[in-house]
Amino acid sequence: MGGKVLRIKFAASTFYETAPAARPIYNKSVQPETSSQIILAENLVKVYAQGQIQVTAVRGISLAVEPGEFVAIVGPSGSGKSTLFYLLGGLTRATSGRVVIDGVDFASLDDAARTRLRKHRIGFVFQKFNLLPTLSAMGNIEIAYSISGRKEPMDMAYLDHLSEMLSIQGRLKHRPSELSGGEQQRVAIARALITRPAIVLADEPTGNLDTKNSDAVLHMLLRSNRELGQTTLMITHNPEAASIASRILYMRDGEIVREEKGSRADMELPAAATV
Repeated sequence: MGGKVLRIKFAASTFYETAPAARPIYNKSVQPETSSQIILAENLVKVYAQGQIQVTAVRGISLAVEPGEFVAIVGPSGSGKSTLFYLLGGLTRATSGRVVIDGVDFASLDDAARTRLRKHRIGFVFQKFNLLPTLSAMGNIEIAYSISGRKEPMDMAYLDHLSEMLSIQGRLKHRPSELSGGEQQRVAIARALITRPAIVLADEPTGNLDTKNSDAVLHMLLRSNRELGQTTLMITHNPEAASIASRILYMRDGEIVREEKGSRADMELPAAATV
């Protein structure tokens, strides 16, 4: 490949673009046939038009995530991390480049097919919880399952397992206004997991929570990643929150500028959160 050589420091090693590497080189091309990535982004660009001004939010990003990984993307406001989240989740179209989810190129799908892929393969967790206020916690989980289009009845044994794992037993009959912020976010996680998605995308999942509730929610995301084997990608502005991930990618000015291993990636988890 032409152009300058890009170096990425990871732990004690340095990888060069011209040498075989276990990880793709960010902001450069990726060879998708060389491994079985569940998330693949290749030369992603997203440009927004603000009047006559063109704003480039994502600048030629390429990255790959392996099945079962927990990856955090960290950056300040305006770094492009939320735009990247929406591109990877199929919630917005790239100006150029492509996103491949479990072997399927989003760009090859029409709107209806892209929506079906999201429903079946991706679970979303958002900062603002997005629970329907007129429904109970159970109702919010049930409607998410119904919208997913699955024909088989909801697996109640699996829901019991999620409720235990997320410490929301006895809270499922309550409406969101009757739940704490931490409980609402854990209900939102249960809603995302009930369809057994292969991928969980979490956008600032602790942004509206205090420290104690934030730690509980992070532990639950890590526990679900380990116990259920789901691939987890979390967007956050908080490096401490990101430290539970196995890999941390740092963004600035629409590009991924460096990669690190999470300092708490090997932490032991408590049996359950009680916040």
